Amino acid sequence: MSNSACSGRWSLLSGAVALSLLAGPALAADPVPQSDLLNAELWMQRSVEYKANALAVYALGRIQLDKALADRNWTAATEQTGNYQDLPPAVVLDLDETAMDNSAYQAGLVTTNGEFSPKTWDAWVKAEKATAVPGAVEFTQYAESKGVKVFYVTNRNADQEEPTRRNAQALGFPMGGNVDTFLMSKEKPDWGSAKGTRRAYIAKDYRIILLFGDNFGDFSDAYNGSEADRLKAFEAVKEHFGRDWLMLANPGYGSFESAPYGHNFKLSADEKRAKKIGALEPWVAPAQ
Repeated sequence: MSNSACSGRWSLLSGAVALSLLAGPALAADPVPQSDLLNAELWMQRSVEYKANALAVYALGRIQLDKALADRNWTAATEQTGNYQDLPPAVVLDLDETAMDNSAYQAGLVTTNGEFSPKTWDAWVKAEKATAVPGAVEFTQYAESKGVKVFYVTNRNADQEEPTRRNAQALGFPMGGNVDTFLMSKEKPDWGSAKGTRRAYIAKDYRIILLFGDNFGDFSDAYNGSEADRLKAFEAVKEHFGRDWLMLANPGYGSFESAPYGHNFKLSADEKRAKKIGALEPWVAPAQ
């Protein structure tokens, strides 16, 4: 090969290398999908902080359960009426992100750049792959050992009850014996997404001593209003939290996330995100 040909080939190779360096890594791989769920699901799946938080809530639950059993006037349910003092005790838990961990489903939405849909959620439920929230099984078993009936009030649909029960049983949750302790959404005509009617149903026969949830709606039916409405409702009942209402952390989803955009799920992802950003109260560093 002549010197001139070699020089020409070297110039072409040098030019290609220079172009690749200028282009950077973006041309070498697909862009990373952007998801509002990323940090939330990373925290729930991988952090020791999440595990510690859940364990602390259920440890407090044991302490409060023992106090409640010693006080026959103790009830956690605003729906509890009449002479309930001699009724057998019960605790009520939400399932998803309170007792059962669905972060794998949520993480799948992150990695596929997808969105929640009833179809994919139904497939997840019927796969029976949910795991237990740290501390939940141990707490419910402790409650059962104390003669306390454990109820699960969930917004999973009635047609998802059987796979839900199998999943919960495989994880070691108490199943209720001859009592139906899995109260699903739409199981009865007046059992919608608001849970007050189901708590009232339990309160007819049991003294509800503790409520566990990850969403304000697991404790109060006033969860689905505006941010101002939610704050007002919270202020009216906040003395319950840490006493007989015990809240698990869930930064992934819930009425907190949809309140800024008026719970209007027909909005586009960008419209929802803009509304959420607009709800923030930021501090911005002064210009240098």
